[in-house]
Amino acid sequence: AAGQNKQHFITKNTAKLDRETEELHHDRVSLEVGKVIQQGRQSKGLTQKDLATKINEKPQVIADYESGRAIPNNQVMGKIERAIGLKLRGKDIGKPLEIGPKGK
Repeated sequence: AAGQNKQHFITKNTAKLDRETEELHHDRVSLEVGKVIQQGRQSKGLTQKDLATKINEKPQVIADYESGRAIPNNQVMGKIERAIGLKLRGKDIGKPLEIGPKGK
């Protein structure tokens, strides 16, 4: 193989690798969760900006969550849950958040 330019050698696996990498993507917030956030926010009379200020995030973060473009972050989800008083995770999405004593 002396004198050959091996770095430009294309194998049959290249196309397969391309297909596999394109299929890898992050899960996004479901539209159901986005609707719950929007309804909860509106029921409290908050704008996206108000809610963002309340949880110390940018308004764009709220917009992304409501539209289903955001990659879920448990910390942000928890802050939104507490701010609007509705569950956003688990099987009880949209149910009122039961605020109980924190167990330590």
